[in-house]
Amino acid sequence: MSIDPSSIPSFGLPQPPQGGGQPGGAPAGPPVIVPDQNLVAQLLDQMQLKHVVDEEGDLTAPWENFRVYYMFRGDHKELFAVRAFYDRPFPLEQKPEILALIDEWNRETLWPKVYTHTHDDGIVRLIGESQMIVGSGVNLEYFVGTTANWTQAAVGFEQWMAEQLGDQAKPADGAAAPEDGPADEA
Repeated sequence: MSIDPSSIPSFGLPQPPQGGGQPGGAPAGPPVIVPDQNLVAQLLDQMQLKHVVDEEGDLTAPWENFRVYYMFRGDHKELFAVRAFYDRPFPLEQKPEILALIDEWNRETLWPKVYTHTHDDGIVRLIGESQMIVGSGVNLEYFVGTTANWTQAAVGFEQWMAEQLGDQAKPADGAAAPEDGPADEA
Protein backbone atom coordinates (compact mmCIF):
# COMPACT_ATOMS: atom_id res chain seq x y z
CA MET A 1 0.00 0.00 0.00
CA SER A 2 1.32 3.40 -0.93
CA ILE A 3 -0.18 6.67 0.20
CA ASP A 4 0.35 9.69 -2.00
CA PRO A 5 0.81 12.70 0.32
CA SER A 6 -0.95 14.94 -2.22
CA SER A 7 -4.10 12.84 -1.73
CA ILE A 8 -4.39 13.85 1.92
CA PRO A 9 -7.43 16.10 2.17
CA SER A 10 -7.59 19.61 3.59
CA PHE A 11 -10.98 18.81 5.21
CA GLY A 12 -12.32 22.12 3.95
CA LEU A 13 -10.49 24.32 6.42
CA PRO A 14 -10.12 27.90 5.26
CA GLN A 15 -6.69 28.86 4.05
CA PRO A 16 -5.02 31.92 5.59
CA PRO A 17 -5.36 35.05 3.48
CA GLN A 18 -2.45 36.01 1.26
CA GLY A 19 -0.18 38.63 2.74
CA GLY A 20 -0.76 37.58 6.32
CA GLY A 21 -3.85 37.23 8.40
CA GLN A 22 -2.73 38.97 11.57
CA PRO A 23 -2.31 42.63 12.48
CA GLY A 24 0.82 44.19 11.06
CA GLY A 25 0.82 41.83 8.08
CA ALA A 26 2.30 38.91 10.03
CA PRO A 27 1.37 35.60 8.45
CA ALA A 28 -1.32 33.60 10.22
CA GLY A 29 -0.11 30.44 11.90
CA PRO A 30 -1.11 27.02 10.67
CA PRO A 31 -4.53 25.77 11.79
CA VAL A 32 -4.38 24.06 15.17
CA ILE A 33 -7.13 21.58 16.03
CA VAL A 34 -7.91 19.06 18.72
CA PRO A 35 -8.42 15.94 16.60
CA ASP A 36 -11.20 13.47 17.26
CA GLN A 37 -12.50 10.18 15.93
CA ASN A 38 -14.59 11.89 13.24
CA LEU A 39 -11.48 13.51 11.78
CA VAL A 40 -9.66 10.17 11.74
CA ALA A 41 -12.66 8.48 10.07
CA GLN A 42 -12.63 11.20 7.37
CA LEU A 43 -8.93 10.62 6.83
CA LEU A 44 -9.42 6.85 6.51
CA ASP A 45 -12.24 7.48 4.04
CA GLN A 46 -9.97 9.77 2.00
CA MET A 47 -7.28 7.08 2.05
CA GLN A 48 -9.95 4.61 0.86
CA LEU A 49 -9.36 2.32 3.83
CA LYS A 50 -12.16 0.12 5.05
CA HIS A 51 -12.79 0.76 8.75
CA VAL A 52 -15.28 -0.02 11.49
CA VAL A 53 -15.88 1.05 15.05
CA ASP A 54 -15.19 -1.88 17.39
CA GLU A 55 -17.09 -2.86 20.54
CA GLU A 56 -14.84 -0.56 22.61
CA GLY A 57 -15.57 2.43 20.39
CA ASP A 58 -12.19 2.53 18.61
CA LEU A 59 -11.78 2.92 14.86
CA THR A 60 -10.28 -0.21 13.36
CA ALA A 61 -8.90 -0.76 9.86
CA PRO A 62 -8.53 -4.49 9.10
CA TRP A 63 -5.95 -6.04 6.78
CA GLU A 64 -5.49 -9.71 5.97
CA ASN A 65 -2.94 -10.49 8.70
CA PHE A 66 -3.36 -7.58 11.10
CA ARG A 67 -5.59 -4.78 12.30
CA VAL A 68 -4.81 -1.12 12.96
CA TYR A 69 -6.63 0.68 15.76
CA TYR A 70 -6.96 4.46 15.99
CA MET A 71 -7.55 5.32 19.63
CA PHE A 72 -7.96 8.37 21.82
CA ARG A 73 -7.05 7.74 25.46
CA GLY A 74 -6.81 9.70 28.68
CA ASP A 75 -9.33 11.52 30.84
CA HIS A 76 -9.78 14.16 28.14
CA LYS A 77 -8.83 12.03 25.12
CA GLU A 78 -5.50 13.86 25.03
CA LEU A 79 -3.46 10.88 23.80
CA PHE A 80 -3.84 9.64 20.23
CA ALA A 81 -2.43 6.19 19.48
CA VAL A 82 -2.22 4.15 16.32
CA ARG A 83 -1.75 0.53 17.35
CA ALA A 84 -1.33 -2.46 15.03
CA PHE A 85 -2.06 -6.00 16.23
CA TYR A 86 -0.33 -8.58 14.05
CA ASP A 87 -2.07 -11.97 13.85
CA ARG A 88 0.97 -14.16 13.19
CA PRO A 89 1.51 -16.40 16.26
CA PHE A 90 4.99 -17.38 17.41
CA PRO A 91 5.82 -20.14 19.90
CA LEU A 92 7.47 -19.01 23.11
CA GLU A 93 10.68 -20.84 22.08
CA GLN A 94 11.00 -18.49 19.09
CA LYS A 95 10.73 -15.31 21.18
CA PRO A 96 14.52 -14.61 21.29
CA GLU A 97 14.68 -14.74 17.47
CA ILE A 98 11.61 -12.50 17.16
CA LEU A 99 13.04 -10.03 19.69
CA ALA A 100 16.23 -9.79 17.66
CA LEU A 101 14.20 -9.04 14.52
CA ILE A 102 12.03 -6.36 16.11
CA ASP A 103 15.09 -4.81 17.79
CA GLU A 104 16.51 -4.36 14.29
CA TRP A 105 13.24 -2.79 13.12
CA ASN A 106 13.07 -0.48 16.14
CA ARG A 107 16.67 0.69 15.61
CA GLU A 108 16.20 1.36 11.90
CA THR A 109 12.76 3.01 11.82
CA LEU A 110 10.86 5.73 13.65
CA TRP A 111 7.52 3.99 13.78
CA PRO A 112 5.74 1.93 14.68
CA LYS A 113 7.74 0.83 17.69
CA VAL A 114 7.07 -2.88 17.90
CA TYR A 115 6.98 -5.08 20.99
CA THR A 116 5.89 -8.58 21.92
CA HIS A 117 2.91 -9.72 23.95
CA THR A 118 3.01 -13.23 25.37
CA HIS A 119 -0.42 -14.71 26.01
CA ASP A 120 -1.15 -17.07 28.90
CA ASP A 121 -1.02 -20.02 26.48
CA GLY A 122 2.60 -19.18 25.54
CA ILE A 123 1.79 -17.74 22.12
CA VAL A 124 3.77 -14.61 21.27
CA ARG A 125 2.26 -11.92 19.08
CA LEU A 126 3.55 -8.56 17.90
CA ILE A 127 2.08 -5.12 18.49
CA GLY A 128 3.21 -1.92 16.79
CA GLU A 129 2.44 1.45 18.30
CA SER A 130 2.84 5.18 17.68
CA GLN A 131 1.51 7.93 19.94
CA MET A 132 1.18 11.69 20.17
CA ILE A 133 -0.28 14.11 22.68
CA VAL A 134 -3.12 16.05 21.04
CA GLY A 135 -5.08 17.49 23.99
CA SER A 136 -3.79 21.04 23.68
CA GLY A 137 -4.10 20.99 19.90
CA VAL A 138 -1.93 20.01 16.99
CA ASN A 139 -1.36 21.38 13.51
CA LEU A 140 -3.97 19.81 11.24
CA GLU A 141 -1.54 19.06 8.39
CA TYR A 142 0.92 17.50 10.82
CA PHE A 143 -1.78 15.32 12.38
CA VAL A 144 -3.15 14.14 9.03
CA GLY A 145 0.30 13.49 7.54
CA THR A 146 1.55 11.71 10.64
CA THR A 147 -1.55 9.51 10.91
CA ALA A 148 -1.23 8.54 7.23
CA ASN A 149 2.50 7.83 7.68
CA TRP A 150 1.87 5.73 10.79
CA THR A 151 -0.73 3.71 8.90
CA GLN A 152 1.65 3.17 6.00
CA ALA A 153 4.41 2.18 8.44
CA ALA A 154 2.14 -0.41 10.11
CA VAL A 155 1.62 -1.98 6.69
CA GLY A 156 5.33 -1.70 5.96
CA PHE A 157 6.23 -3.57 9.14
CA GLU A 158 4.00 -6.50 8.15
CA GLN A 159 5.69 -6.61 4.73
CA TRP A 160 9.15 -6.34 6.32
CA MET A 161 8.43 -9.22 8.72
CA ALA A 162 7.18 -11.37 5.85
CA GLU A 163 10.46 -10.73 4.02
CA GLN A 164 12.52 -11.51 7.12
CA LEU A 165 10.67 -14.74 7.91
CA GLY A 166 10.19 -16.12 4.40
CA ASP A 167 8.02 -19.26 4.58
CA GLN A 168 7.50 -18.74 8.32
CA ALA A 169 5.64 -15.52 7.51
CA LYS A 170 2.25 -17.14 6.97
CA PRO A 171 0.11 -17.69 10.06
CA ALA A 172 -0.23 -21.40 10.86
CA ASP A 173 -3.35 -23.14 9.52
CA GLY A 174 -6.18 -22.75 11.96
CA ALA A 175 -4.40 -20.02 13.91
CA ALA A 176 -7.04 -17.60 14.99
CA ALA A 177 -6.56 -13.90 15.43
CA PRO A 178 -6.17 -12.88 19.05
CA GLU A 179 -9.50 -12.46 20.79
CA ASP A 180 -8.35 -9.61 22.95
CA GLY A 181 -8.55 -6.18 21.36
CA PRO A 182 -6.30 -3.22 21.89
CA ALA A 183 -4.89 -3.06 25.38
CA ASP A 184 -5.14 0.22 27.23
CA GLU A 185 -1.44 0.36 27.96
CA ALA A 186 -1.12 4.06 27.31
